[in-house]
Amino acid sequence: MIRYKITVAYDGTRFSGFQRQPNKRTIEGVLTKIVNTMAKTPNPAIVVYGSGRTDAGVHALAQTVHFDFPFDMSEQAMYRALNSMLPLDMQVKKVEIVASNFHARYDVSGKRYMYRLDLGEFIDPFKRNYTGHWKYPVDMEKINAALAQLVGEHDFSSFVASGSSAKSNVRTIYSAEARLLTDQNELQIEFYGNGFLYNMVRILVGVVVQIGAGIRPVTDVKRLFEVKDRNQARLTMPASGLYLKRVYYEGDDPKHPVKIPKYQR
Repeated sequence: MIRYKITVAYDGTRFSGFQRQPNKRTIEGVLTKIVNTMAKTPNPAIVVYGSGRTDAGVHALAQTVHFDFPFDMSEQAMYRALNSMLPLDMQVKKVEIVASNFHARYDVSGKRYMYRLDLGEFIDPFKRNYTGHWKYPVDMEKINAALAQLVGEHDFSSFVASGSSAKSNVRTIYSAEARLLTDQNELQIEFYGNGFLYNMVRILVGVVVQIGAGIRPVTDVKRLFEVKDRNQARLTMPASGLYLKRVYYEGDDPKHPVKIPKYQR
């Protein structure tokens, strides 16, 4: 068996998330069907493992998966075969043959997410599936001050949705940055960290933009860390604006080479 590491991009609009579910169209389900069709297995014997789950409507610029394949195909042959069979809202960006002990999930050292917010007064019909929406003015100085407080190791209990299976809500954010694209009337916020909880990025963005609009004080970030109460963070931004931008593994970032601790996965 040859182990392949695949980097895949997808438009999450018409997917019910990454994880395979009965009678639903998912990223894992589509990939599992294709690789088993290629291998001509009678049952879906080949299992596809992802770096983590993305929810329904969430996009990926570079999600990572791995699977073991019974035939020795070159990286280029696998790349062409997969892309020839994938639907138009998915594309394989890169194929690598890796060691048999590589694991797309357990070897992760970090992830980078981007959230896009359209700042128009009304929802743009051409961006509605690819951005969140925030119609209120934003103060970039306040937004940057709020983001700076998120950097470091914190207990993010106020920023995790119910339904999380994580054993610990402690995570480390390496960087949190915002940029205002005035020509597109869009705000983009990026988070890079060693791991993210269920809906964490979407909740963080909701708090940050409320601070930017003056609805919350900048000091509210610290207060939310202390109270550890999800109900006080309240707003969860739509899935449509969230993008998994990159998954990091050993050697990708010398500054942060450590695998995500098992209790934080």
